[in-house]
Amino acid sequence: MPIYTPWKKSRKYGDIYGGRERLKCSDNIFQRLHSIKRPNPNDVLPILIEDNPSRDFFFPLSGQETLEALRGLPKRDYEGITHVWLRRLKKADYIEGKLPFAWFCCGSGVRAIVLFPWPNDLTVSYGSKRPSNKVINEFERYGAKLEKTGKNWVSKWTLESVRKYYIQGILYHEVGHHIDQYYRLWSPANSKEIEEYADQYAIAKTANATHVYNRLKKKATVAS
Repeated sequence: MPIYTPWKKSRKYGDIYGGRERLKCSDNIFQRLHSIKRPNPNDVLPILIEDNPSRDFFFPLSGQETLEALRGLPKRDYEGITHVWLRRLKKADYIEGKLPFAWFCCGSGVRAIVLFPWPNDLTVSYGSKRPSNKVINEFERYGAKLEKTGKNWVSKWTLESVRKYYIQGILYHEVGHHIDQYYRLWSPANSKEIEEYADQYAIAKTANATHVYNRLKKKATVAS
């Protein structure tokens, strides 16, 4: 989900549109986003910001794993990204549907990918409305299962499926937004085309994502 803003909150909540399922945002989130500073010339990019997740959530990838996944792409694709922020999530914001899974934000010398944590129970609720077939097909591609629990629809994940989704369906999707905005492939007004480009970019990088996932899995096995 891209945010195009010169670090001013607009009447459209920073021009948020499309993206990874959850579309609302609250004022304090923008205040923290606007606190990100333009990198210094000698900074090694991207700069990693890693919050501690709240007790009900976790980051499927560590900060270093996220950077490694990013560097699994062609360098020209992620060059220019200044920050990767694993950002803490309030449970109340999650329950109220105020946040997406990720954002791409750019303006005033900052080009940041913001990633949010995942619920510990590996279950994501969508309320009483059944998600679209496009959403269902995407989640099932990574191994998640959609179920109706009571009146609510939920997707249930494994740790393996979440880690795969974080690499390709979330991180690489946001890199697609970075490329799209950097080269001005679409106007910010064309939200459908913007999301389609990011989706197609992530799909095109399936081999990269698989290689990164397997490498991280092997490292975790050796470490244990």
